[in-house]
Amino acid sequence: MTLALVHSRALRGLEAPAVTVEVHLANGLPSFTLVGLADTEVKESRERVRAALQTSGLEFPHNKRVTVSLAPADLPKESGRFDLPIALGILAAAGQIDAARLEAFEFAGELSLGGQLRPVHGALAMALALRRAPAATPRTLVLPQASADESALVGGLSVRGADHLLDVVRAFLPGDAADASALHEPRSLARVTVPTLHDLVDVRGQSAAKRALEVAAAGQLSVLMVGPPGTGKSMLARRLVGLLPPLSHDEALESAAILSVAGAFSASRWGERVLRAPHHTASAAALVGGGSPPRPGEASLAHRGVLFLDELAEFPRAALEALREPLETGRIVVSRAARQADFPAAFQLVAAMNPCPCGQLGSAATACRCTPDAVLRYQGKISGPLLDRIDIQIEVPAVAAAQLAAAADGEASVVVAARVRLARQRAIDRQGMANGELAGEALDRHCRLDDTASHFLQRVTTRLGWSARSFHRILRVARTVADLEGHAAITTSHLGEAIQYRRALGAG
Repeated sequence: MTLALVHSRALRGLEAPAVTVEVHLANGLPSFTLVGLADTEVKESRERVRAALQTSGLEFPHNKRVTVSLAPADLPKESGRFDLPIALGILAAAGQIDAARLEAFEFAGELSLGGQLRPVHGALAMALALRRAPAATPRTLVLPQASADESALVGGLSVRGADHLLDVVRAFLPGDAADASALHEPRSLARVTVPTLHDLVDVRGQSAAKRALEVAAAGQLSVLMVGPPGTGKSMLARRLVGLLPPLSHDEALESAAILSVAGAFSASRWGERVLRAPHHTASAAALVGGGSPPRPGEASLAHRGVLFLDELAEFPRAALEALREPLETGRIVVSRAARQADFPAAFQLVAAMNPCPCGQLGSAATACRCTPDAVLRYQGKISGPLLDRIDIQIEVPAVAAAQLAAAADGEASVVVAARVRLARQRAIDRQGMANGELAGEALDRHCRLDDTASHFLQRVTTRLGWSARSFHRILRVARTVADLEGHAAITTSHLGEAIQYRRALGAG
């Protein structure tokens, strides 16, 4: 046998397209050639594979011309995930393992020089792609043990793990010598219960802000909090995750898959909503993704979770403007000259900022030192189109010292979260989605107003000069307020509360 085929998968964003590793052995001057639009990391696999085979006691064909082709040739390949399939292809072409049995399997794994298998990024994406693949006979996915444990979360497919190259080789030895037990079943990833460190009851005062946070959680709405330093904006923002409903299995898979691609997946956090809080020096590429090959940014890593931007006005303007499209569409397409990647980014934005450079504008305790022009320039760092896309914009005033010294007030996160789950479930039962996702005909149908409420909202919209987007976002917020109160129809009082949540910077 001088030609062998081994199946594997590449990564392109969250997709995992199939790759066929073709290995050919021929007579001639000894060489090891790798073709197929391979990145530097893949080309370096020649040395890793050679060393791993030799140190494992396996024979490398030193006296042959070894040609490895990664097909399709126009698909970029990166990382060390092809080490294992290349090594198996060489052994199969040399007749050391049964090449025919490899057809029913897909392989991925990075090799150490000693033959140990190292985990690879994107194991969940590979498993999802294999489950969706229209194969007559579904293949078994063979991965390093840690990656196999991760892939088993997908369900509905056969996964096996191995710790060493020799474990895989033993399973494919010719004839009766094969030992299938060398490939291990995935281990169950026991979810570690992490204690809740951020409870809403810890925030003293700020009842209006807490209510706004509850509305945001129930409707999957974005929030901007504006107030002086030290008023609890960051505390409130970090407690939003604890109010959100649990993820469904499919949503948990979506979140885990994109974290897996970035190497940030943790089994102990399986099923939890993610909170991402990048520093205000983050670039546009860090927020929405970029690089070559394209990598997911903070907005995508926060998929189905919360993206917290503290000190919003200090972020680079280009970085903030890059969030406009994902706030509307829930997706980010990163395009480069040679590559394009589509990442999900259905995150819930919560942002916090000071009202002026000194932070004391509107404070009753400390006078503001900023000129009117300085205040306008500072608030102008947040563009109108971006502000227009934020559903709830609230002021978070300073809390009196007596209130800070008093005992904890308000409700615990678990109590508020129970109301949020009921309200969110009402929306799902009625329209199949959260209120924050309503658009077009669905928005008109499920947020229909009676004549009194409709005329009231029209007058307010005209008086404040709101855009059509602001008009529709008010409807989504009012629909959520009604759901929290268990009302089937949106009333003028629901609209009144929603309107109060859009006046923090005086922008529509």
